[in-house]
Amino acid sequence: MNVETKPTPSAKPWIALGAVCSGLSVMLGALGAHALNDRLMEKKLATFHTATDYLGYHGLALILVGLLMTMSGNAAYRKVGIWFAAGILLFSGSLYILAFDGPRFFGPVTPLGGLSFMIGWFTLAYTAARKPSGG
Repeated sequence: MNVETKPTPSAKPWIALGAVCSGLSVMLGALGAHALNDRLMEKKLATFHTATDYLGYHGLALILVGLLMTMSGNAAYRKVGIWFAAGILLFSGSLYILAFDGPRFFGPVTPLGGLSFMIGWFTLAYTAARKPSGG
């Protein structure tokens, strides 16, 4: 197997997006621990921290997607990245909105983000287990 050492152009955006999401999770985690600790009720703060945790986890997952695309040359990992990015937007995004008393209609959006994460992880498993084309 020929392993390329530099990211393919299609892998770079996933690595960059993952790094930005992971960096944001650190910043938002610090904000939650220091600046918001006395400003949000305990339940709202817990919601904020859940959003931040999942942002960080799936930021790392996006970096993994980019690395797998680079190592394997398999563009099918792009679908995994799309599901993870959708999950970040829907799950973490809706929880951040709800933590700050945003419109209640964002409540039903959160499970759609969770579903996107699940589909992403199962798509990753399928893509990784699948026999490479042409061999």
